[in-house]
Amino acid sequence: MVRRATTIRALLICCLSVALFGQLTSNNFTGARTAEQKFAHIEQNGRRPHPDPTPTVLTEDEVNSWFSSGEAGLPKGISHLQLRTEPGVVHGSADVDFDQVTAGRYSANPLMSLFSGVHHVIADAHAEAHSGTGEVHIDSVSIDGVTVPRMALEYFVSRYIHPKYPNLGIDSTFKLPDKIDSATVGSHQVTIIQK
Repeated sequence: MVRRATTIRALLICCLSVALFGQLTSNNFTGARTAEQKFAHIEQNGRRPHPDPTPTVLTEDEVNSWFSSGEAGLPKGISHLQLRTEPGVVHGSADVDFDQVTAGRYSANPLMSLFSGVHHVIADAHAEAHSGTGEVHIDSVSIDGVTVPRMALEYFVSRYIHPKYPNLGIDSTFKLPDKIDSATVGSHQVTIIQK
């Protein structure tokens, strides 16, 4: 009798776990699908001669679900990317395989030893976009909880990021695509207006 009760309890726990996991997976898929639909709307709206200026709001959950879904096409070596936003500020975290990011290129500079192997990276940035132009300023970057010195970060960006992505840097200014006029970073969301 005790054995039977234990077996039933174990089955109930398994069923509950599967149900919860299924719900989490479904919510993750729904968020990713919603983000994809909003990205498609922004792209299609940008093709119009006069885009609909109704704001499109992307939530953290939608964007993070999209990153997790594999649909984002993250650069090689970047995984588990998650973003969190508050007014004007974006906090990002990811696992980075620097050996893949640097494509096996190494430097004799001892500061560059920070940028090898797989590490958890956190970056904080101020971001705004208006009049069709986006601006991002990286405030800080830490690797495994250790703040990266600005000089080392600048060197890494110039040596490994600029050759692949010339428009990205510690301070980046860029033209927004799809007739996006503004993107306002708010609490747990970004609001996009097209004109």
